Amino acid sequence: MLLPNSPEALDSLLVVSRETKERLKVYVALLEKWQKSQNLVAPGTLATVWTRHVADSAQAHLVLPDARRWVDLGSGAGFPGLVTAILLTGVEGAIVHLVESNSGKAAFLRTVARETLAPVQIHPIRIDAFTAAFEQDVDAVSARALAPLPELLSLAEPLLARGARGVFHKGQDFVAEREKATLSWDFDLVEYLSRIESGSRVVVVNSARRRQ
Repeated sequence: MLLPNSPEALDSLLVVSRETKERLKVYVALLEKWQKSQNLVAPGTLATVWTRHVADSAQAHLVLPDARRWVDLGSGAGFPGLVTAILLTGVEGAIVHLVESNSGKAAFLRTVARETLAPVQIHPIRIDAFTAAFEQDVDAVSARALAPLPELLSLAEPLLARGARGVFHKGQDFVAEREKATLSWDFDLVEYLSRIESGSRVVVVNSARRRQ
């Protein structure tokens, strides 16, 4: 299905209020403005930003709609974590921790958070330093275009060990990544075919334990 490159691209996935669409419009406008100096996304994807990035990211919330407390690893331009936060704006108890060590990208995330009032906390540090020090319990940990599955499991291990579920966007190499992960991990996961990009999927890791 060909989706429009506009806020209406979300309508095929979930019910989105007018206020939420307005916040997402602010987000996209800031992305286009900051892109010139920060190279936040691949330039060739700007023309389809609503489908390629926003709607695709919204699938994280779609597969775990009841999750309120999130950690987003390697947030970059905010996909999917900032989209998740905007979708949760106004929901009691909602918080999304955005972990991004690049100072320029972290500044962009702070700007969008201020302009949209999204419920986020930004952590401008390395992922391993964050997970080593972070002691709060969360419902979910997300990542998009960050690393292969075995590395994602390692990065998210401290959070998964405390009951968080992993929500990872994966591409056409996922089958090979999953097979490689089985060499070092025992895990339970569910695959959801992407409703945005053919051949991709969103993977929910319900549990993961490193093999001894």
